[in-house]
Amino acid sequence: MAGPAGRLDAVLVCGGKWHDFDYARLRLLELLGDHPRVRTTVHQDYDCVDALKKADLLVTYTCDVRPRPAQRAALARFVERGGRWLALHGTNAVIEAPASGGPRVFSTPRLLGELAEVLGSQFVAHPPIEPYEVQVTRPGHPLVAGIEPFTVTDELYVCELHGELEVLLHAEYTGPCRGFAEGDTAALDDAPRPVLYLKRHGSGEVCCFTLGHCRGRYDVQDLGVDDTGRVDRGPWETPEFVTVLRRCVERVVSPPPPLPVPSLGAAAPRPPLSA
Repeated sequence: MAGPAGRLDAVLVCGGKWHDFDYARLRLLELLGDHPRVRTTVHQDYDCVDALKKADLLVTYTCDVRPRPAQRAALARFVERGGRWLALHGTNAVIEAPASGGPRVFSTPRLLGELAEVLGSQFVAHPPIEPYEVQVTRPGHPLVAGIEPFTVTDELYVCELHGELEVLLHAEYTGPCRGFAEGDTAALDDAPRPVLYLKRHGSGEVCCFTLGHCRGRYDVQDLGVDDTGRVDRGPWETPEFVTVLRRCVERVVSPPPPLPVPSLGAAAPRPPLSA
């Protein structure tokens, strides 16, 4: 799908709530800038339908950015026709803040529509931010080859899963997620929590990486905290996260060749394991 001389058009959507989007945007542009063929347009939300029509790859780092129905359809078409989507951290999150004066409980309404199926997941809750171990699910995959289990300080996402996922990194968690409306029941099963996975849709692919939390001192003023008094870079200071993220960017820029079409009479390739 590359244009003249191999040019690749990228769309970066970076914006939303409760995170340091300036920092994340800069780091992601640096990673995309390592690839001279890539030309990037930057957006704060999904009002980028025209750019998506000619884009080869999409990178999103958002939180509670809710695409409208026409935008959801455009995102689904982008992947279906062969686009590559690197969906980071809160891309799959729709979060309602607590009402003023009420209990401090966040809800996660299912407002992504068909996009949850394209993404493969929707955020439900997370426990308090603290260190946890990330396990390597498929050590032989190029995105995680040579990566040992590592500890990261981040939001451990508990998600509602959709469709067949090729899980590459996961975490274990079976406790409550206090502060969320579904937090008492969201993580009581012992299923692994996908941290990095691939999801096919049509001719394209979604690469979803739920790590990436970062927050500056002034990013939660709408929650009544004018200055948190600290800057939180979270996993962005963890070498394993940076290595895997760089590989994810390389994958959407230079995807592996498609699987060969089986000859007549041959067995079709086995689908990826479900999460």
